[in-house]
Amino acid sequence: MEISCSRCHQTVQAENCYCPVCGLPQLVYATDGAPGQAQQERWNQATRDASSVDWKPALRAALMMAIPAGVLSSEASQAGHLGLIWMATAAGLAVMFYARGQRPAWITLGAGARIGLVTGLLGAWLAFAVSGGALFVDRFVLHQSSQMDAVYKTYVDALRQQTHEKMAMMGPADATEFRLELAPFKAAILSPEGHAGIWAGSIAVSSLFLLLFAVAGGALGARLLARTRRPEV
Repeated sequence: MEISCSRCHQTVQAENCYCPVCGLPQLVYATDGAPGQAQQERWNQATRDASSVDWKPALRAALMMAIPAGVLSSEASQAGHLGLIWMATAAGLAVMFYARGQRPAWITLGAGARIGLVTGLLGAWLAFAVSGGALFVDRFVLHQSSQMDAVYKTYVDALRQQTHEKMAMMGPADATEFRLELAPFKAAILSPEGHAGIWAGSIAVSSLFLLLFAVAGGALGARLLARTRRPEV
């Protein structure tokens, strides 16, 4: 017996669990007088399938989207906050590309978040590597160390101004104690190692935010798929 898919209206064989065209789980009616139980069992099976991730195609989709997103989100592209949006979009697209070849053609929120996490890890690592490489090239190949040091000096001067304002609100004894406690930190931040550490820490924090937005983008992509492709019970 042949039936029609309730979404794309293509012909589906009675023994098929999913529509061969759009992947929609099909309702199965038992002949023993308990259609509701059979339908619920089939729905539970479809939900279990949608919550699992086939990582081989998932990794391909994640890598395909993470490479351009990582490059565009790096410091070298000067994307700023747009990099977060690009990474979230890349994770959502990775989920959609992955689900397109799966049956059922939708996945749960948790599965989407896991794919987004992998996309974010790949993209954030690439963004960190590209950003660090760009800084190395600017400083040692293009000889822009003076400009980079000027930017860092502006950052240090801002910290000094904040420190002086805080010390002005203290008493003489507290200000002296605070100055002594601050001396090792001041020496460290003015050293070449401190300069490199500040840059590395800044890039690492940016990469962490990229990872968080990728997880959110993957979950959102799965949510949109579930709303458009999951059958109503």
